[in-house]
Amino acid sequence: MSENFETPADILEDAIKEPETTESMADYAAELEASFKKVREGDILTGTVIGVSETEITLDLKYYTEGIIRLEDYSSNQDVILKETVHVGDEITATVIRPDDGQGHILLSSKEANDTLAWEKLAACLENGTNMTVKIGGVVKAGVIAYVDGIRGFIPASKLSLSYVENLEDWLGKEIEVRAITVDKEKGRLVLSAKDILREKAAEEKKARISNVQVGLVTEGTVETLQPYGAFIDLGNGLSGLVHVSQISEKRIKSPAAVLHVGDKVKVKVINIKDGKLSLSMKALNEIPAEEIEEESYDLPQSDGLTTNLGSLFKNLKL
Repeated sequence: MSENFETPADILEDAIKEPETTESMADYAAELEASFKKVREGDILTGTVIGVSETEITLDLKYYTEGIIRLEDYSSNQDVILKETVHVGDEITATVIRPDDGQGHILLSSKEANDTLAWEKLAACLENGTNMTVKIGGVVKAGVIAYVDGIRGFIPASKLSLSYVENLEDWLGKEIEVRAITVDKEKGRLVLSAKDILREKAAEEKKARISNVQVGLVTEGTVETLQPYGAFIDLGNGLSGLVHVSQISEKRIKSPAAVLHVGDKVKVKVINIKDGKLSLSMKALNEIPAEEIEEESYDLPQSDGLTTNLGSLFKNLKL
């Protein structure tokens, strides 16, 4: 009798344990309710891998049944070996193909889910102008192919570089930065461009180089193009500037072509820098030496002449 008697200490211990039991029952009820949530075709679910065979993956979805991903629904790459790629404990996000595969399981496709998520990501990248690094994996007519999260993207040859691309094969295997310029999930069309990024980088580099140039700098360059209004001079290191027709010669000329030819080496002086553009002058270089020479010819000879005239004057003067 005394062995079955429950002491006050036992009653107190049971009372302390009771709330914990009630809480875990509530958690279990919530989990149970979630497990019976209706699953529809097209839903995207995330589960934990609990089994991998050569032909399928089994997922714990915390639902009333398990999820199955067949090999053909796992990846676009049919050469993939599931047992080498997927491991128990991995988490996989997949799209519901059928709520019931005929054997009580939920049939899933991670390939389809990846495509859906990838297109959503690409749409966001297009909207935000996000840069992406891709590896060129193929050459087609008028461009190359690169994949972004499994989505096939096309890069036109005209969007690969700032200059003309002569041989597309040279780009195979290269990693480049690109930006999406067309994202159309319905048509499966993804077009990428590296040119916009390259143009922005070139502008930044040019801006940095120009910041080191000062008005008054004298340098040498090469005439690269002639226009009715002036000549563009290549100064090297990616810099060029314009010599306006009025700054080419002290004499008035009708056209830069009257005194300059493409390829000519010329000395120029930087006379202005505005909005990242260099204004150059050839005439300014001729003016400075001319002034110096004029001062020398004006001071020295006149002094000599004055001394001679005074000597002659005093020599002939009779007192």
